[in-house]
Amino acid sequence: MSSQQSTQTMKPATAAKKLGVYLPATPAEFQEGVVSRAELNELQANPPQWLRELRENGPHPRPVVAAKLGVSIAGLARGGVTEPLTTEQIEALKQERPEWLEKERATQAEVRKEAARIKKLQQEKQDKGA
Repeated sequence: MSSQQSTQTMKPATAAKKLGVYLPATPAEFQEGVVSRAELNELQANPPQWLRELRENGPHPRPVVAAKLGVSIAGLARGGVTEPLTTEQIEALKQERPEWLEKERATQAEVRKEAARIKKLQQEKQDKGA
């Protein structure tokens, strides 16, 4: 069974997503090939220079941009951010603190607070039932 796992491959888009990088910014050989599970593990354990640079400077895919800004992906869209951003662009947004970003951060904070409240309630119910 382990030999079957080592031969599993994934499309470059899937590998890029797992690596947290924007596929069109990766080298052509990465975009045009397939990535095995072992290769993905190696890229994560020992990232080559291109991967380190992409992770540090971008352009970053929307999930990474949203996380760095502390907003949801939908919040990015509501703010008009539909393209990948570089680290420099993300830092500029953090400095500028546009109204949409402040609003989306507040919304995200409320969502997290509500999720924590629900989790606590569920835990209390579970504790009572045990």
